[in-house]
Amino acid sequence: MSEQTLPADPVTLANWQQPGQLRWSFQHLDEVLPVATIPRAASPVGLVDAVGELGDLGAVEVTLADGAVRSVTEIVEATDTDAWMVLHGDRILAESYLGGMTPRTRHLLMSVSKSLVSSVLGVLVDRGVIDVEAPVTDYVPELAPSGYAGAGVRTVLDMRSGIHFSEEYLDPQAEVRQLDAAVGWAPSLGPTSPRTLREFLISLWAERPHGGPFDYRSCEADVLGWVIEGATGRPFPEVASELLWGPLGTEADAFITVDAEGTGMFDGGICATLRDLARFGAMVVSGGVSLTGQRVLSQAWVDDIYAGGPDSAEACAAGPHADLMPGGMYRSQFWFPSASRDVAHCRGIHGQFVYLNRVTGVVGVKFSGWPLPLDDDKGNAAMAMFDAISDHVASQASSGGPETKE
Repeated sequence: MSEQTLPADPVTLANWQQPGQLRWSFQHLDEVLPVATIPRAASPVGLVDAVGELGDLGAVEVTLADGAVRSVTEIVEATDTDAWMVLHGDRILAESYLGGMTPRTRHLLMSVSKSLVSSVLGVLVDRGVIDVEAPVTDYVPELAPSGYAGAGVRTVLDMRSGIHFSEEYLDPQAEVRQLDAAVGWAPSLGPTSPRTLREFLISLWAERPHGGPFDYRSCEADVLGWVIEGATGRPFPEVASELLWGPLGTEADAFITVDAEGTGMFDGGICATLRDLARFGAMVVSGGVSLTGQRVLSQAWVDDIYAGGPDSAEACAAGPHADLMPGGMYRSQFWFPSASRDVAHCRGIHGQFVYLNRVTGVVGVKFSGWPLPLDDDKGNAAMAMFDAISDHVASQASSGGPETKE
């Protein structure tokens, strides 16, 4: 499909997330939904084209969970990839665009957006604007009648509130789909349904005490976005540009979808280019310093993401995702899929992915168009792919580069 080719059926509010439409709509969401711009850096930082410097990364062999061995290229082709790249420092070691994408295309990040939102909040915590231990109602009094009363900012960051919320994407009655309707991602569910994100969040109720097991719920990131706006008195796109997107040295404006009130869809509505998302990853693996040399997040904030809290692993083990992440944890809207605390992930449904290895310095980014929201086989293959690439890069770097033949 070329970038200009529309799907066979017209793209509508009711079908843009359906398998036949989503690869186009994920790359043209500003033509489907209202958006607000997150302005780019005034002086973008350049990236160095070093493709091939450490060999053909597409030929790297990957051992999958079932013991099968596939090349990176085979995994890319089998996992509905729209684009992917590997960044090491400021050097692009691999970069490829498929599915109609170009380096200028801004692709929907889905829940990778959560990690960007939490990073904006992290800057505000570093600056003393937000107290991570304070109740969210200190910044958003409107949430006092809701189930979020008594929940702390840290509790929400780690998705450990007691809020009742179903993330079953294929259930049209699940709260995650009600949220879609509230923010204008889907047709209204009726005259009594919430018409905006804020109305929806206020309607949520708690089914257990706050601070318990980790349970993945998109609404938590939406609360964080509202906290950012409440603490600063400014729209999120403006704050995000000033504190994160600009300091990263980005080359393109990002944008975020907005509801009927102009509030951002914080949990999944940000769209950005592949390279700019890699710039974000480079900042994280560098301990909070962007490729411009500017400190964006404190070392302490980034260290806390990787280390987790005193009971983050236990909270994950006690929750419904324990089998998927043995020994893993979730901290500040970042995933740790195993007991390793050196590799973090940002993830979004339909195959959006950022790989962050702070030991090797490798950043991997993958945009995809999976037909289904979740696909464990494809997701696990993507994780294994970037692990194998990271090992290869570390090996080649330590040996001085790929062997040359006489």
